[in-house]
This record gives sequence, structure tokens and C-alpha cells, in this order.
Amino acid sequence: MLPHSRRHDSIFQLLVLFAAMVFIGKADRVSGQSHDVDFKLHPGQLEIVVDKKPFANYFFQSEETPRPFFANVKTPSGIQATRNHPPIQDKDPVDHDTYHPGIWLAFGDMSGHDSWRLKAKVQHEEFVEQPQGGRGEGTFTVRNRYLSNDGKQAVCEELCKYSIIPDGKGTYLIYDSLFSSDKADFSFGDQEELGAGLRINTQVSVKFGKGHMTNAEGLKDGDQVWGKQSDWLDYSGLVDSTYVGIAIMPSPQNFRRSWYHARDYGFVAANPFGREAMKAGEKSVVTVKKGEKFRLGFGFYIYSDESGQPVDIGAAYQQYLKRIKTQ
Repeated sequence: MLPHSRRHDSIFQLLVLFAAMVFIGKADRVSGQSHDVDFKLHPGQLEIVVDKKPFANYFFQSEETPRPFFANVKTPSGIQATRNHPPIQDKDPVDHDTYHPGIWLAFGDMSGHDSWRLKAKVQHEEFVEQPQGGRGEGTFTVRNRYLSNDGKQAVCEELCKYSIIPDGKGTYLIYDSLFSSDKADFSFGDQEELGAGLRINTQVSVKFGKGHMTNAEGLKDGDQVWGKQSDWLDYSGLVDSTYVGIAIMPSPQNFRRSWYHARDYGFVAANPFGREAMKAGEKSVVTVKKGEKFRLGFGFYIYSDESGQPVDIGAAYQQYLKRIKTQ
């Protein structure tokens, strides 16, 4: 048997070791390294799970909205950050119920064809890289075919990699898309409805809830943020006592900075195409030549803070920049 003093020393060392292990575990959770991403494939959709809790559903086949989109997107605390899909009568405004399903990428004018208003279909062709979950990150890559309004011809092809990266308070959803055609040139037109869109939880909207829109320059709501270029735009506010939001972050690697088509009823689109539509200059047509590749990237940061305090989106944006440099 150990002497009394040595027994105390041994017990003390074990307690120190146990405390260190707890601290490391907490540090891992804060840093995002211990957050697990999993996928469950269902007919027409992919269920995305973070730390065994629902994060979002990726719809790749839908009769009502025939283009890929994310719906029912939730924060780490389990609060839904996007509007209910479909919207719930007497709880949500029901406008644009099929156009604004949650988070999406679409174009109101691609060589004259309109996938934003669902006149043209975006057809899921295949998972080029199967959903791969794991510690700290989940990814999958799809091939989509953008069709003409009559559905008889392909306008272009999109190869899109999605990355889901939790960091504790929030989750990054990152789009990295390559557009190309080996058949003919194609072009992006000039209107408000082109680019990456989101529809926020009704309770977080300016008009129906307790939310605000704020850009990287500190401008807020309405005419202050509409039509302005900025590194990011955050739509956030209180849901009960929890601060909830989604920040949209266009990649600085895009061909042009995005303007924001931002509305108080809960809708935002980051649009790098609509120069005339956003009252920023002459009409813009962006043409992609046959055989060339055209890249677009967008990040979304979906987050909450149970203390009810706003989150530092500038810091979240810097983390987004670090992530896209490694891809």
C-alpha cells in the first residue's frame, strides 16, 4: 500500500488529468473539430445531420420546385433559420412558396431561360462524389443540367461541390460551382433575380419579426442595403430569447462583387450579374464561350447564440475565406 502522502499525490494527479481531458474535449467542441456531419439518402432528397441533429434537407428532385435547393435549415440549437417549407398558413407569409424554398442558386435569365421562376428546369444528373460525412466536415458533389424553358435542350452543365462545416455556434454551407457547355456559348443576363438566394425564418424578418439586415459596412435594412455591393449581408434577429441568423457571403474569387436584392419580408439574393437592375450602371451580359468554365462560389453561415447576443459576422467571414482557400 502506498504511503498516505503518495496516495494523495496520485489522486491529485488523476484529478488534474481528468480535468485536462474535459478541457480538451470542450476546446475541441468550441473549435469545431469534434462536430460530426452525417448524410441519409432518401428518394429525391438528402438529409444532412450535424451532431446527430437535423441540419437541412437537400432536395435534388422536386415536382413543385424543379431545381436543387436546401430547405428546413436549422441552427446548432435546433431553431429553424429558413422559412418553413412549405410555408405554414397564418404563421408565415405564403408568397413565392415554390420560388423561395430556403437556400438556393438560380438564374432568371440564362440565355433567355428562367430557372428562378421555374419556367426552366435544373435537372439533377448524378452525384459525382457521393455524400461523405465525418469529423468536422461533410461534402458531396453533383452534376446538374440547366434546361431551356421548353425543356428540349440543355443550356449548360453545372458541377457543384457542397461543403457543410460546423464550428459550434453555426454551420457553414459552401457552394463551389463550375458552369460549362461543350455545345454552344451561353450567357447570364441582367435582372434582380440571379444568383444565390435565401428566405429567412419569418420571426427573423424585418417586416414580420424582430430581425434586421446588416452588411459589412454596417448599413442596415431597406434602401441602405438594397443594391449595395458588400463582402457579406447578414439577416438576423431574436427568436424568443435566442439570436438567430443567416449570413450570405459571396466568394471574392467570383468574377465580380455581388449586389444584394434584399427585402424586409425575409428574402435576400446575392447577385453579381444585375448591374443595371441593381441601378449600378449599364446593362450587363456575361457570356461563357463554348468549352470554357465559369466559376461561382457562395457561402452561407447559419448560426444562433442562446445568450441572445449578435454574432461577429466579420470573424465568421474571415473563417469562410480561410476555408475556400483550401478547396
